[in-house]
Amino acid sequence: MKRVPLGILGSGKGSNCRAIFESIKSGALAAEVRVVISDVFDAPILDIAREFSVPNAYLPPGRFHTRLEPQAEADLLRMLREAGVELVVLAGFMRILKSPMLEAFTRRIVNIHPSLLPKFPGLEAWKQALVAGEKMTGCTVHYVDEQIDHGDIIAQSEVPILPNDTPESLHARIQIAEHELYPTAIGQICRKLSAG
Repeated sequence: MKRVPLGILGSGKGSNCRAIFESIKSGALAAEVRVVISDVFDAPILDIAREFSVPNAYLPPGRFHTRLEPQAEADLLRMLREAGVELVVLAGFMRILKSPMLEAFTRRIVNIHPSLLPKFPGLEAWKQALVAGEKMTGCTVHYVDEQIDHGDIIAQSEVPILPNDTPESLHARIQIAEHELYPTAIGQICRKLSAG
């Protein structure tokens, strides 16, 4: 089976990026990371890409806080196309993507979010779940559309909220679930892309 070329976008530590690399290395995920791109100059996710000898780049985001400048989004699209990317994977990418990207990669951009969507979209979803007194939360892999944490759900994993949970302890357990769920869900998508 062919290895689907991935482009990973991230803004932070890159723990999900590492989980994807490890899954590819073990043979569990039939994919190939062609490029890792970050909107943060010194983001640790770029160090992870270097560790796995994968091309990586900093993308200056421009003046907006929650999205890319139009020129930055055009540059991002060019970088992904030049790398031959077929599936775009968001791994803690803190920017909203707009129509040029969404049109170029229709149903080929995926994200993971730390809640059982549609509950608790947005920032620090694990804190939202704790404040709401939920007994169960988790993580969701979904296709990216023009709304925040909204597109069609691909897979979910439940994480129980324990009586003594703090935001930190709950987030740590959700991340463990994410590191299992995301490579598995990406593998499902890759099999569909290879077959199609």
